[in-house]
Amino acid sequence: MQPNSAFEFRIRLAKGFLNEAQQDVSLERWRSCVDNCQLCVENAAKAILALIGPVGRSHAPGQLLRLAIQNARFPDIHIDKILQLADLADLLGNDIHIQSDYGDESLQRTPWELFTQSAAEKALVMAEEAHAIAVSLSSRSENAP
Repeated sequence: MQPNSAFEFRIRLAKGFLNEAQQDVSLERWRSCVDNCQLCVENAAKAILALIGPVGRSHAPGQLLRLAIQNARFPDIHIDKILQLADLADLLGNDIHIQSDYGDESLQRTPWELFTQSAAEKALVMAEEAHAIAVSLSSRSENAP
């Protein structure tokens, strides 16, 4: 699991979205924060997937990480962290992506009505964790036997 250009690209995307999410909190833009957190987590997960091959277009990278684990595509020493990342990707997955962009049509609530300060702060913690996991996995893999 050596970092490659696809990994580096995804990590830069994740970091950019994380930076914007942090700015959104200070500006009290809760919807935008959650949206950027979702994209950070998605790209952090896709960065890890890029370590083992091409990354397809999906807003469900948690499922892809689990499938790769089942197919023994990752070293055993990384499984716990990858499962953590998969869980974060599921929590901030496609449903959040849709809600943060389109709202909830059935309840006729806009994205700005759906996300509170508390939701944004929780999403930010998850995004920071996902980014840290992805970065740590790449640096650990360089030193792994």
